[in-house]
Amino acid sequence: MTTDTTTTVAPAAERVLDARGVTMRFGGLTAVRNVDLHVNAGEIVGLIGPNGAGKTTFFNCLTGLYIPTEGEVRYKDTVLPPKSFKVTAAGIARTFQNIRLFANMTVLENVLVGRHTRTKEGFWSAILRGPGFHKAEAASRARAMELLEFVGLEKKADHLSRNLPYGEQRKLEIARALASEPGLLLLDEPTAGMNPQETRATEELVFAIRDKGIAVLVIEHDMRFIFNLCDRVAVLVQGEKLVEGDSATVQGDERVVAAYLGEPFEDAPGNEEIAEVEAAEANADTPADTEAPTDADTPADAETTTDAAPGKENDR
Repeated sequence: MTTDTTTTVAPAAERVLDARGVTMRFGGLTAVRNVDLHVNAGEIVGLIGPNGAGKTTFFNCLTGLYIPTEGEVRYKDTVLPPKSFKVTAAGIARTFQNIRLFANMTVLENVLVGRHTRTKEGFWSAILRGPGFHKAEAASRARAMELLEFVGLEKKADHLSRNLPYGEQRKLEIARALASEPGLLLLDEPTAGMNPQETRATEELVFAIRDKGIAVLVIEHDMRFIFNLCDRVAVLVQGEKLVEGDSATVQGDERVVAAYLGEPFEDAPGNEEIAEVEAAEANADTPADTEAPTDADTPADAETTTDAAPGKENDR
């Protein structure tokens, strides 16, 4: 009698995002240096770091707002095109550090804008308004209402977005991003400015998004939020990845503590060099798109934020 000792190996999770050696320079200044990061299907990954660490710049490289000086970004093993609207069509959606809604459009209309990459009706169909156009329009409205119900805004579908409370505007921005049917959602400081109740609601919403099969990569300064939420956390410091691992690994790393306390580490750039990088990013023209920007697709390097409260950043 023989015993079968064969071990069944579980299939590896699909790699949704794979960024390899991403470097972003502005002239002679390096804002992001040789960063590797991957996100698997069904995973929530956090990206943290002190002010000026290069987190939003890295996001811009992932989403086509910047063309990396070096390295490549792959989505489901396909190299992403250097155009933000093509990145969205491929399956990556994002929100921004500063809310970017169409203020004079209704809540429903804002979500419908996010559907444009998933509709097939063209110019003549819109002009002639035949049966195919009306069918597609009805389907888009139905899907948009499903997403509003998912984030808890279905009763405010006809309200102007500018009249929503701050926390609900954040939810609306997430719903608009989900309207493009992404496989990966990038969230840039989704709880900035929120009270504890709103933060908890956002945490539950992100878990619900993950449960729908959408991977999530999130930038955040609220450490309790990030460590409760994420399967893995990567730390950027001065444009370089310092450490990556689970919450316990990252929290126990002395280099992370030193970086947040402002203690210098070997080869750390000085304040003048950091300021030069931030200024270069702020003044840089977006190399990826020369089209007229919209609220939904405006380069994030045009943002200006203040440090009015702990945990806020101007992350260039």
